[in-house]
Amino acid sequence: MAAKILLIALLALASSHALASDPSPLQDFCVADMDSKVRVNGFVCKDPTVVKAEDFFSTGLDKAGDTGKKLGSNVTAVNVNKIVGLNTLGISMVRIDYAPKGLNAPHTHPRATEILTVIEGQLFVGFVTSNSDNGNRLFTKMLKKGDVFVFPEGLIHFQFNPGHTNTVAIGALSSQNPGTITIANAVFGSKPPISDEVLAKAFQIAEMAAKILLISLLAMASSLAMASDPSPLQDFCVADKASKVRVNGFVCKDPTVVKAEDFFSTGLDKAGDTGKKLGSNVTAVNILTVIEGQLLVGFVTSNTDNGNRLFTKMLKKGDVFVFPEGLIHFQFNPGHTKTVAIGALSSQNPGTITIANAVFGSKPPISDDVLAKAFQVDKKTVDWLQAQFWADNNN
Repeated sequence: MAAKILLIALLALASSHALASDPSPLQDFCVADMDSKVRVNGFVCKDPTVVKAEDFFSTGLDKAGDTGKKLGSNVTAVNVNKIVGLNTLGISMVRIDYAPKGLNAPHTHPRATEILTVIEGQLFVGFVTSNSDNGNRLFTKMLKKGDVFVFPEGLIHFQFNPGHTNTVAIGALSSQNPGTITIANAVFGSKPPISDEVLAKAFQIAEMAAKILLISLLAMASSLAMASDPSPLQDFCVADKASKVRVNGFVCKDPTVVKAEDFFSTGLDKAGDTGKKLGSNVTAVNILTVIEGQLLVGFVTSNTDNGNRLFTKMLKKGDVFVFPEGLIHFQFNPGHTKTVAIGALSSQNPGTITIANAVFGSKPPISDDVLAKAFQVDKKTVDWLQAQFWADNNN
C-alpha cells in the first residue's frame, strides 16, 4: 500500500524534468521519415501509426571497425541516419576503435557534448579551451578500461592510443546529428581550398611555406563559436522560400544547391527612409556587416556535409554575411586600406576558438606525437609550429 501511495504521489514528478537538446520534442517521438521530400531542421516525422520497434533499434556495435587507415582509428556512428527513432531526441552514439598508436585526430562537434567510456585498452585524451578562457588551456588525461571523460560542446579534442594493443571506446553525444569537423581536413582540405594568403596569415608563415604545408599536410586556421533558436541538427538549414510546406520557421533548401549568396545580403550602407511620423527607419538583418572597406569571408562545412565544402564571398561596404553556428570561418582584408565590420552573435558569450592558436599554441602543448599523426607530417614540423608566437586579435 505504501508503494502504491508513493507511486501516486510521484506521478506528478516522475517525468517532470527535461534536458536541453536538439529541439525539444512536442510528442512522444518523431521517427524520421527518410522518404519524405520535405526538408526541415532534422527530419519530417513518420506517421506514428506505422512506427515499429525496429525504428528504435540498431545492431552490430559489437563488431570492430577497420583501423587499417592512416590515422589507425575508425568511428562507427549510431545517429539518426542509423536509428530513425532518434529524430528530435537529442542523443546519438559512436563506437571508436584504435589500433596501437591509433589517433582520433583533433576535431570538434559543433552541436554536441561528448561523454566517452573506455571499454578495452587505454587512451590519452584531451581538449583545448577557447581563446577567452585564459588562452587555450589544454586538459589531458590518461584513461584506462572503465574510465569516463567529457568533451564539452564545440571544443577541439582528440584521443590517442599510446599502447601496443587495440583500444575500444563508446561515446554518447548530445545531438541526433552532432557533426564532426576534423581540423586538418576542414582547413587544408576544403573544397575549393582556402586561399593560401589567408592560411599564411593565420599560421604566421610565409605564403610559400603555406603552399608547401598545404600540399604536404591535407590539413588548418580560423574561428568557431556556439548558441541558438531551435538547436540546429545539421550545418545549416537555408530557407526554401518557394516551398508551400509550413513549419516552425521555413523548410530547408536542398543543401546540394546552396551557395554563398544564400548567406549574403547587400545595401546596408544605404540610408533608410526617415520621412515618417517618428522620423526613423529600421533595416533588419542578422549578422556580420561591413562598415568600411572590403572583406573576403568564408566558412567550411563539417565532414558529414559532402566533405568540407568552402563557401566564400567578397564583401564591400554595406554587405552582410552569415556564419552558421559552430563552423570554422574567417575574414580577410585583401585591400590596401583599413576595413571595419560589425558582427552580431546569438549568445551573450559565444566563445572563440582560433584554430591555429588552439592546436599549436595550447598550454601545455598538445603532444607532437598526436599532431604529427593528425597532420601527417614529421615531429620537427610540429615542433617548429608550436614554437611560433600565436597572435590573438580578441580583446
